[in-house]
Amino acid sequence: MKALFYTREFPPYVYGGAGVHVEYLAEELSKLMEVDVRCFGDQDLQTGNLSVKGFPYDNPVFEGSNDKLKAVFKTLSTCIQMNADEIDADVVHCHTWYAQFAGIVAKLCYGVPLVITTHSLEPLRPWKREQLGRGYEASSWVEKTAIEMADAVIAVSEETREDVLKYFDVDPQKVQVIYNGINLKEYVKTDSTGTLEEYGIDKSKPFVLFVGRITRQKGIIHLVNAIKYLHPDTQVVLCAGAPDTPEIAKEMEESVNEATRGRDNVIWIEKMLDKKQVIELYSHASVFCCPSIYEPFGIINIEAMACETAVVASAVGGIKEVVIHGETGILVPLEQQNTAPFEPVDPDKFARDLAEGVNKVIADKDLARSMAVKGRRRVEETFDWSAIAKEVENLYRSLI
Repeated sequence: MKALFYTREFPPYVYGGAGVHVEYLAEELSKLMEVDVRCFGDQDLQTGNLSVKGFPYDNPVFEGSNDKLKAVFKTLSTCIQMNADEIDADVVHCHTWYAQFAGIVAKLCYGVPLVITTHSLEPLRPWKREQLGRGYEASSWVEKTAIEMADAVIAVSEETREDVLKYFDVDPQKVQVIYNGINLKEYVKTDSTGTLEEYGIDKSKPFVLFVGRITRQKGIIHLVNAIKYLHPDTQVVLCAGAPDTPEIAKEMEESVNEATRGRDNVIWIEKMLDKKQVIELYSHASVFCCPSIYEPFGIINIEAMACETAVVASAVGGIKEVVIHGETGILVPLEQQNTAPFEPVDPDKFARDLAEGVNKVIADKDLARSMAVKGRRRVEETFDWSAIAKEVENLYRSLI
């Protein structure tokens, strides 16, 4: 059996959870079958059963296009190029709307069964309009078309499955829940402290950690607004880069400037660090905070748990299936607006509640240690990539 992956992200160009998912799933599946990855970039490698080929994204023909539509045009162009080479795979598997148009073309032109993994859903990310303008209509159409014509849809959590059935016309029998996973040998607590020293993090004092992109979805502004409610001795480490838009980048900068007035222990690392550095941060953080307002799964939470760090996270989406409240972390209730953009009804209350959870874990070392141990155990029992890859293999076999 041979599987073909279509994805925007693949190493060395990974900036989000979907890219992490594709990297590790491809690696594990290649132990079971041939895996051909076609992605955005200049990659060109062959390792055992795994082959990777990148396709150019920066097409100069679109340089004069509308700034917000440019990304959509480039994406659709790259998806067409991905189909130029003949397909000899038994199944095509797409990840994120950026690659789903390639899957649509592959199914129509080559007649190959199509699998879609729903890492997120456009109807629940209305803030993407800030980034894409009317291109959001295009991304939404691509996603809807791909999901509704797919032979199988993988939802990364039970709640995501419910969302798929709510927003799309799909046979429930075609939608299967398969969780994200983690490489348990790679994500392990480490004593190394080079990254802490590089960025001036005081090893003798506690710190709360955020890792992620600067986007509405990840809720980082709410954590920044919670800083004023944190214990003054608690360091805040924001490993946050890749802003979606210039507007949210400016808002982030202004919010951090406001939060750091009279406080000198907020450290903002304005770029995405490599895995080794992030694992160091996870390992030494007193608590990891995930303030997302929308999160189908939240792979960053299992990364933190694997490194034996307690988690304080918003009780939304798949996070509620990952973090066990009171055992592996604290889930913070989030009352959201019923319509777009789904922001908190009371942002200040949400910020206060995040701070309360962080303060509670840091103040109680026994609780933090218990959550750390139970978090690692939960990851080992539930989110091992090798077991997840076998579930995906079984799904492929059911289609061919």
